[in-house]
Amino acid sequence: MELILESQNINDYLKATSIIDFNNHSIKALSKTNLDNSENKTNFIKKTFEYVRDNIKHSADADLSEVTCKASEVLEKGHGICYAKAHLLAALLRANGILTGLCYQKLILDDIELNKFCLHGLNAVYIDSIKRWIRLDARGNKEGVNAQFSLEQEQLAFPARTNLGEQDYPIIYTAPVNSVVIALTKSKDCMELWQQLPESL
Repeated sequence: MELILESQNINDYLKATSIIDFNNHSIKALSKTNLDNSENKTNFIKKTFEYVRDNIKHSADADLSEVTCKASEVLEKGHGICYAKAHLLAALLRANGILTGLCYQKLILDDIELNKFCLHGLNAVYIDSIKRWIRLDARGNKEGVNAQFSLEQEQLAFPARTNLGEQDYPIIYTAPVNSVVIALTKSKDCMELWQQLPESL
């Protein structure tokens, strides 16, 4: 799939926003630590992706009820659902000048109900060494989910099963889409959030 930039102004993929708030002290400190411990830019991106994937819990996997949204909030609380973890990864990478955007998939929410869909959030990152964007999914691995950093072959948490109506959206967004932000900020807990997840773009 060919990825498509939402904005032709490349600086839009470096900006701090109210959600991707990388001017937060804790985000800047963690990003610098990861950079200082990396061999090069590509290794920094890999280490940062793996940090968010492995050290920030997925709220549902950890059976946590609190809903997080802003990158700084996700880092402080140590958990978030896919969208929130993507916000944190974007913030940590943008804090050190790495072009990073948000991507989405339309996926079946639960294989028991094949007609019930939800948006899934992930990231796209520009890799200087190969001169192209790649998608990364920091959702968090578990049994049956094995997302990895790869420059050769994309390995996401959930490859879209187009035969079942699932879909990859090709656009790389500069900021989270409104429906995602509304769902995260208006839900009082994860139980309410599961009923309000956007189903598609």
